[in-house]
Order: sequence, then C-alpha cells, then structure tokens
Amino acid sequence: MTYKNSDAPWIRVLPLGGLGEIGKNMMVLETVDDIVVIDAGVLFPEWNMPGIDVVIPNMDYLEENADRVRALLITHGHEDHIGAVPHLLKRVNVPVYAPAMAEALIHEKLRQAKMRDEAELTVIHPGEQHEIGDLEVEWFAVCHSVPDSTGIAINTPAGVVIHTGDFKLDNAPVIGPPTDLGVLSDICQDGALLLMADSTYAEEEGYSPSDREVVENLPGLIGAAHDRVIISSFASQIARIQIVADACIKYNRKLCVLGRSMINNTKIGRDLGHLNIPGDLLISATEANSLPDDKVVILTTGSQGEPQSGLVRMSRNDHHDIRIQDNDTIIMSASTIPGNEVPVNDSINELVRLGARVITNHETRTHVPGHARKEELRALLNATRPKYFVPVHGE
Repeated sequence: MTYKNSDAPWIRVLPLGGLGEIGKNMMVLETVDDIVVIDAGVLFPEWNMPGIDVVIPNMDYLEENADRVRALLITHGHEDHIGAVPHLLKRVNVPVYAPAMAEALIHEKLRQAKMRDEAELTVIHPGEQHEIGDLEVEWFAVCHSVPDSTGIAINTPAGVVIHTGDFKLDNAPVIGPPTDLGVLSDICQDGALLLMADSTYAEEEGYSPSDREVVENLPGLIGAAHDRVIISSFASQIARIQIVADACIKYNRKLCVLGRSMINNTKIGRDLGHLNIPGDLLISATEANSLPDDKVVILTTGSQGEPQSGLVRMSRNDHHDIRIQDNDTIIMSASTIPGNEVPVNDSINELVRLGARVITNHETRTHVPGHARKEELRALLNATRPKYFVPVHGE
C-alpha cells in the first residue's frame, strides 16, 4: 500500500508476512529515503508439511534495497515476531531495537547462530523515542502473553503510523503494565494516518478474559491432584510460569522445568526480574523422579503437539527422563493454535492410553488468549482515530 497525496510526502507499507495468517510477521514501512522493518517472525509448518522446520518471509525486497534499510523494530518476543531475525541479519545487517524480553531471546538466538558479535542490539523501553532516518519512532506498552510487549508509533513525513503488535486490554495483568491507551490518544491527537492492529480475535464478541482467571483456576487443579502433576504451556508464557511456581509453594511441591525453550525462558524471566521463583523450589528431572509423586510438578513444552517437545515425547514413552504413570494429572495450559488440532489430539490420546488424566482448557479455564476482541478493538479505534486501517494476523 502506498499513500500519496499530490506533491505531499508519501509512505509505502509492504507486508512481507503476517496478514491473513498467524505467523511470519514482517512489515516494511518505506519513505523516499528510508526503510524500517517491523518484526521478523517465522511461521510454523502444519502437520502435513513433513521435513519443514519453519517458514520465513521472502526478504528479497529488503536485500535489493539494503542501502535504505535503517533498522529492525521489534514489538515483542514471540517466535512469529522474532524467529526470523537471524535470517534477516544474514542478508541485511541492520540495528535491532527490541524491548528487554525480546532482546534477551534474540540475543540467545544470535549466540546459537554464532552471530552475536556482528549484531547491534538496543534495548528499548515504553516511552522512549528514537530518530531513525527521517522517522521518529516511539514504543508504548501493551498487555500481551509475553512480558515487555510493546506497540510502535512512527511519526512519518506523511503522518503518524501505529503498529499495535499483539495486544489485549487487561487492567490487571499478572506481569507488566496494561495497554496504555492514554499514551496512544496523546500520540494520535490529530488522528493516525494508518493503524495496523492485531485482529486475531476480531470476530469474537466482548472482551478477552483476564489472566487472573487462570490464577483463580490453575492452582486449584494442582492442589486437588493426589499424585504427580505435569503442565504443558507455551514457553513464552512467563506469567503462567509464575502462577505455577506460586501454586507449588502453596501446595508444598517442587517444580521441575523441562524443555530447552522452557528452561531458557525461565532463566531469562528470572534474570530480568519478571519471575520471582526461589532457587530451592526448582529441581532437576533426576530429583523429580526421586521424590514422592505428590511433591512434584513438572512444567514442560508440547502444548501444540510439536514432535520433539517434552510432553509429546512423554506421550510416546520417548522422553529420556520422564515416564507417564497411572494417575498422573496432565494440564494443558494452552489453547490449540488452528492447524495443530491433529497432533494435539493425537498426543492427548496417547497420554490417556498410558493412564494419565488430561485436563484441557475446554473443561476448566487453564489458559486465556493474549489477543483483543471486538470491544477492545473498538476502544483502540476510538483512541487512534485512523484514516486508514490494516488488520494484522487475522482476516
């Protein structure tokens, strides 16, 4: 999309991914002299795409215009927004501006790719402004399912462009501040030229439920279990990790965190101060196997049926540390991403065959989405009053 008004300054917005799909987020904003990129994510393959690990955006346009690409701006630390950062920097090595949690996750990705020394990473905080070429960029706080989530306001020669990133309106989040509509209203006093907003749940009525509902339900499920509890969640759900840790303290259980991404994110969350978990609460898999079952909670990956994830390997009796036992209580603290229904249901079936009791989000609120619904989007539109609107993520 190109916005032109006779001889007035113009901007071009080019989506390289993330529209009409959940994943592969990458948005290009271009002026006469400068290009900035918003997010660089991956798309996870569907179950019927064997041999493919991830799908990345087509970056040819950026490579062809590398002399004008000034920066990569990151909204938050989910894989569908940062997973392709190493791939982009291999082709166009530009400065990266990211909030703290996302920066730490990107740092680890670049370290694993042996690219850390070549990359220029800058940690940003809500309210900060940076001049990048002829653009003035400001980040603002939003509430989402990973800490330090932000939206981005870009003051261009043609007008203000708002990119919300993924967001919801939750006045009492477990971790971090609520979405700052007041700041958005101030930025858009004269109305935004363009609003690009999370539309994942745009067809859902009302408001997205608060994470406080998980706080009310999940600990009780742990307390009611008589034997071992195994919980599967998204590794980026830092607030969920804290909820589980608090429940372990309350019910006198130890917490064993399994899965590379879950272990890594727990460490980063503690290092950044997002997680308050006593060191003596955490135990290894070996220690978990030596304790009575009613003294252990295992937190692992695999909520989406990923073949090499912790829970799925347990369901196949293929995990090198943990074997499913009769009377294990397994809590799926996540919703199933569209397209993952078959592998998720397959793993649940296998867990039940092994004698476990499986509790999903359909029975008890063990998960809430991190995306806005209709009334939240209405409030966003009222705050920004855009001339043009582009839905991101959804249809």
